[in-house]
Amino acid sequence: MSIRIKDIAEKANVSPATVSLVLNNKEGVGQETRERILELSKKMDYRGPMSKQTMDINADSICFLHIARHGHTVNRDHDVFIADYIEGMSQEVKEKNFSLKINTFKTTSIEDIIKTVKKIDSVGIIVLGTELGYEDVKAFLNIDKPTVFIDNYYKYLNFDFVDMNNEDSVEKIIQNFIDNGHTKIGMITSLLSTPNFKLREEAYQKSLKHHRLKYDKKFVYTVDSTFQGAYHDIKDILDKETELPTAFFCTNDIIACGCLKGFSEKGIHIPKDISLIGYDNLPISAMTIPGLTTIDVCKVRMGRMAVQLLSDRITNITSEPPVKVLMGGKLIKRKSVNKL
Repeated sequence: MSIRIKDIAEKANVSPATVSLVLNNKEGVGQETRERILELSKKMDYRGPMSKQTMDINADSICFLHIARHGHTVNRDHDVFIADYIEGMSQEVKEKNFSLKINTFKTTSIEDIIKTVKKIDSVGIIVLGTELGYEDVKAFLNIDKPTVFIDNYYKYLNFDFVDMNNEDSVEKIIQNFIDNGHTKIGMITSLLSTPNFKLREEAYQKSLKHHRLKYDKKFVYTVDSTFQGAYHDIKDILDKETELPTAFFCTNDIIACGCLKGFSEKGIHIPKDISLIGYDNLPISAMTIPGLTTIDVCKVRMGRMAVQLLSDRITNITSEPPVKVLMGGKLIKRKSVNKL
């Protein structure tokens, strides 16, 4: 019986991808592990050609799970956002000698997702965690392969995460409002929360406290996170509210743009009457009238980082505790903030 790459991997207690990298003389494997694999392949009389073609067709595949648990955030409005993650992953997998497969789940139960993932032949997975709650993420502990979550962050779960630094970015937003003379700063968030939305709400309250500004719950509005939903919901809110702050931070650009349209139809002008800042720097934010001031986080870089972390786990370069990477954001100033 001929010796396979999988046999060497089992004997060396590494992944098939690690063995393939060594036998193909590729970078990404520590020297000690490399020498051990070469010695084992010699002892086991491995006779396969030392080329990429010897690998199992799926042995070097990384799987990206594109999950929309409810679709209120991960939807067509955010396709560009997700595409940037995939672009970053695609760039990095080429450099790491992996391939990228994408599996999409729409309104699928977490139990069914886990069952499907267990059958997927890949050496590691990257999970879009945008709409995943704590228990959803925890369920992936049942998956026996390296896993990295992107666009999500939980302090106490034993996974690698790549997310945006919400606290730092929201502080930039509040500081910008203050620099322009605003002290009554409200927030417009989503009816259906996500981990990042929660972190932004917490950061908003913390930043107000840091600047000794009053947190007034009556200035915190909740709307649907789709464009049309936010547009209709803010109009309903404005029919009831008589007092408004001078500025609003919206938890993402889709909500901000929907509200901008709703404000306009109610005769409230941006930024003359209300200043507005969003989050994500989606293409739509540059096309609104006025252009929307927002936070930009490099999604391509986040995608690349997710692959880097996963590659380290797959090739056993590190057995260290989980890594939580938070990417900083840049405030993109446009015309939606007025100086008082």
